[in-house]
Amino acid sequence: MTESFLPVALIGVPLIASLVIFTLGRWSQRCREGVAVGGGLLTLYLSVLITRAIIGGGVLHGYLQTYADGLSALVVLLVSIVTLIIIGYSIPYMNRQVQQGKTTAQRLVIYYGLVMLFLAVMMWVCLTNNMIWLYVALEGITLATALLVCFYWNREGLEASYKYLILVVTGLCFALFATVLLYSAAGQYAPGLPALMLTELGRIIPKIPRSINLLAVAFFIVGFGTKAGLVPFHAWLPDSHSEAPAPISALLSGLVIKVGAYALARTITIFAPHYNAVIVFVAIMASASMLIGIFMAWAQDDLKRLLAFHSVSQIGYVIEGLGFGTYLGVYGGLFHLVNHTIFKSLLFLSVGAVMYATGGLRRISQLKGLGRKMPITAVCFFIGAVAMGGLPPFNGFWSKLTLFMAGGELHLWWAVAIGMLVSILTLGCMVHAGYKVFWGHPTTEPATNPGLKEVPAAMWVGMGVLAALCLIIGVYPQLIHPLLHRGTECILAVYRAGAVP
Repeated sequence: MTESFLPVALIGVPLIASLVIFTLGRWSQRCREGVAVGGGLLTLYLSVLITRAIIGGGVLHGYLQTYADGLSALVVLLVSIVTLIIIGYSIPYMNRQVQQGKTTAQRLVIYYGLVMLFLAVMMWVCLTNNMIWLYVALEGITLATALLVCFYWNREGLEASYKYLILVVTGLCFALFATVLLYSAAGQYAPGLPALMLTELGRIIPKIPRSINLLAVAFFIVGFGTKAGLVPFHAWLPDSHSEAPAPISALLSGLVIKVGAYALARTITIFAPHYNAVIVFVAIMASASMLIGIFMAWAQDDLKRLLAFHSVSQIGYVIEGLGFGTYLGVYGGLFHLVNHTIFKSLLFLSVGAVMYATGGLRRISQLKGLGRKMPITAVCFFIGAVAMGGLPPFNGFWSKLTLFMAGGELHLWWAVAIGMLVSILTLGCMVHAGYKVFWGHPTTEPATNPGLKEVPAAMWVGMGVLAALCLIIGVYPQLIHPLLHRGTECILAVYRAGAVP
């Protein structure tokens, strides 16, 4: 373990950028956009430095109980890349929103300031070793994203934001209850151990009675499962995703629900090997989330709501793998977390590009034949669609295959069968929607409008990077194996610290 200033710097850089934007952004458009891009680039650079320091097996710790291991490196690198792409995408997209009168130039100060504040708090979540600070940081993310969801300040956005706040804040209270419960029990059954440290859970859990541990697991699942959008705690997710600006929808689905999965990886994965009931319970909840999410997705005409329900479905794969508590399960869960972040961000940005080009239209029934005028967006959408459906040679195939193998290893064949069925339905749903929007007969006005054209390069370049990652990771999955292996080993090492030899 090495003491380092890098974890604190990684939190501080986007926080300072946020303060600069809030303070000086009103005076200059270049200032707010330039500071956001510069802060995103510097955050990515620091994330790469942390990853390089950790990839060989190191662990960093610093002030304020900051802690960076393999799992932290995996997530902060992913968050940095996707957020930087979203910032670059936002510049032409939000400027068009100003031109269309949907917002004002002054309010873009709030937009970019909140995006950078969100990035800072996301880094804090991934780099803290204290369970109370984890809860506080998650609440910080909730506040920042709630303000972004209602950015347009209309009735629908305010309602979605209010629902998001009520449900997620209430849910996270259960995670706080679980933390307090474990802390209190550790004082009696494991005196002397630092009960609030995530890395000490492996030594504390075996000393605490079964009933207390199982109650804590239930509270953690409710708390962090709400943040992740897991059924039945998902009611906030479709409204928030559909009413937020398109770049923020990508942020919500690509990153926000992943912090709930990250928190579950740090907690329930440690309990699962001790209690078989936890594995089965999580598998049941995850399978229910997969099925309900995909059935609801098939019923949608709104593209953003369709993708939102796919998030409900796909997060089930991630949570199921983490709940298995085995090397293969955790590896597959983290692998799908990475893949889902990439292809779901790509899909939401593709839908945002459609809305940009058509003046805000997003219903499948209103959009036909756009592929002739928007070939780059069409290709990017279909790459994201088949990747999410698990079709080789794209990245979603490998993570789902790993999860199916992990389920088979535990003889949970019913869970494997449900996962395969949902994957087939996902592929069918996405190809059906994509065909109608991009290759259907162009009879509607948007597709036949001679002024319709591809979006600016600042938007499609980011989409192209994400599409390329879907293919590169699918063809060469060994590329991210070192980070996935380190992340998996870091989680299992906490469990092994308290395992009986």
